[in-house]
Amino acid sequence: MKEQECFYGTQPFKVRSFIQPCQFIFHDDQVSFSQDRKKVLYATSFLIGRAAKWIEPYFSNLSNQDANYLLNSWSLFEYQLFTLFGDPNEVRKAEEDLDSLTYISEFRIFVSIIGNWGEKALIHHFRE
Repeated sequence: MKEQECFYGTQPFKVRSFIQPCQFIFHDDQVSFSQDRKKVLYATSFLIGRAAKWIEPYFSNLSNQDANYLLNSWSLFEYQLFTLFGDPNEVRKAEEDLDSLTYISEFRIFVSIIGNWGEKALIHHFRE
């Protein structure tokens, strides 16, 4: 398993690629990460820059055992990370990408039926 990368909080598209490896590690070592607090503290150790500045004030209250406190809830931590540092248009962009994917799939089907039209002609029709 590759090492966890740091998260700076400056590139919205990297939130998901920061969270996923954490989840793999938690799944792979369920004994060490049996509590949400351990998961959150592990993940926060990889926050740098803006993301570290955001989480820093929470460390002044490490003794807080409330289940709804950010450091004690993986789901709350994950939600806040996506809300503060993620792409607010992620769903809309995925929908647009899905539309493009559907078009590309249909285009490839037609190209396979048509045969050899030549690359320039195909590129022209694809862009239309």
